[in-house]
Amino acid sequence: MRKYFLLLCVLFIGISSCKKDSFNAAKQAATDDALIQAYISNNGIVATKDPSGLYYEITNPGTGPLPTTSSTITVSYTGSLLNGEVFAPTATTTAALSAFIKGWQIGVPHIAAGGTILLLIPSALGYGNSSPSAAIPANSVLVFTITLSSFTN
Repeated sequence: MRKYFLLLCVLFIGISSCKKDSFNAAKQAATDDALIQAYISNNGIVATKDPSGLYYEITNPGTGPLPTTSSTITVSYTGSLLNGEVFAPTATTTAALSAFIKGWQIGVPHIAAGGTILLLIPSALGYGNSSPSAAIPANSVLVFTITLSSFTN
């Protein structure tokens, strides 16, 4: 009898200690959208909203064909948070576009080689409700300025 009581207690404690995830994706998307719209308004940005929730402003469309998610791209970029904190100072990299966050995969194909784009990426298209580093908190809206130097398919 004691064994069953002890087992029942352990089971009850185990179940009751499980923390329920209180993350609400729809609520976070609405919060991100409001933050992005305020940022756009406060900074005089003329942005287009993609159906995914990504906002972008093409400052230079570049010339020639457009890359695809299967392209290997060479870019220069700067990344920051909405409050202006830079988490990725100007850097240049070459990699498959598919290796980047979803916001880049949606935004970069809007420009050709030589083009520059401003991406305002809601958290769901960035790192979501996880934090990839101390510089990028969970549920962060990301701001990237990207110049596409070249790409290959």
